[in-house]
Amino acid sequence: MATLVTGIGELTTNVEIDGDKCGTLHGAAVRIEDGKIAWVGEARYAEPAETVVDVEGAAVIPGFVDSHTHLVFGGDRSEEFAARMTGTPYAAGGIRTTVAATRAASDAALRTRLHGFVAECLSQGTTTLEIKTGYGLDVASETKLARLAREITNEVTFLGAHVVPAEYADNREGYVELVCGEMLQAVRPYAKWIDVFCERGAFDVDESRAVLEAGVAAGLQPRVHGNQLGEGGGVALAVEMNAASVDHCTYLTDNDVELLASSDTVATLLPGVEFSTKHPYPSARRLIDAGVTVALASDCNPGTSFTTSMPLMIAFAVREMGMSPAEAVWAATAGGAAALRRTDVGTLAVGSAAHLAVLRAPSRIHLAYRPGVPMIERVFS
Repeated sequence: MATLVTGIGELTTNVEIDGDKCGTLHGAAVRIEDGKIAWVGEARYAEPAETVVDVEGAAVIPGFVDSHTHLVFGGDRSEEFAARMTGTPYAAGGIRTTVAATRAASDAALRTRLHGFVAECLSQGTTTLEIKTGYGLDVASETKLARLAREITNEVTFLGAHVVPAEYADNREGYVELVCGEMLQAVRPYAKWIDVFCERGAFDVDESRAVLEAGVAAGLQPRVHGNQLGEGGGVALAVEMNAASVDHCTYLTDNDVELLASSDTVATLLPGVEFSTKHPYPSARRLIDAGVTVALASDCNPGTSFTTSMPLMIAFAVREMGMSPAEAVWAATAGGAAALRRTDVGTLAVGSAAHLAVLRAPSRIHLAYRPGVPMIERVFS
């Protein structure tokens, strides 16, 4: 059974046309069959379909691909946020507060909360999600988080190397061995990715490399949290390991940018973190001009970016990071897909998944132009 979405005033396909990376079409239609895109083109050439949805001149974009989230956790860190807003600097150790609350939460409570966040994401146009573990930090809890995340998405990331938990404060080596051994083997059936927080206050480059190498040996694919709190070795390690992405990239040297530009590693920028921590926003302009592939993601987590809104990330990126509205929308869709090494999402091409977001606006520009306003009229997924 076919569905024709027609009357599209502005269609963002992300299939490049004459130098336009967004592949923009006007007066367009999209035919959907069996959950995939069967045809894209001018509405006047569309064949009839059993179901017709006329969006009456609205803009349509691919569903957002949020390639960095931490949606399974317990507790709340609103007091920490309030303290930062009055001058207390962010430090990675706040993660341990969420670890305690998450360990204490039941499966049912975590699942209910997770489903609530997923519903929020979908209502704001997100149709593909990556979800990390990292708030359990013991074998049983990390396995539970991975199992719950796998109920939602195949894009599950094992982040046992988030920080060293309190009970291993005097035995860092022992914790790294646990992550690389028993914990990895327990989580492996549910996970696709291996990640590490390569940062001061978390894990150094040698520890991070050991974790990633163990994950790769177990069949997982690498990604990296890096260069969030200062310049460091995260980007170089990500490129060395052929990681799909290095996420944050707040503080980059010229060499970091050159390494990214010469690699297949995506720079995933997380502007919700800069909003919440008061760190400077990274320069997307610098990266794009150097030829780096850039993605935007929410980094939804209770400590440093408690939002599921990809439209808000677009608004931040345009206002604070030097991106045009078109570049930001591409980064939040096709860029996110690249960060997950996916070719079936983030674009509206024949054969792609039929993930579409219909805007309450005539143009994608309104995603940045009207920040904080609900801009998603309907989602096909």
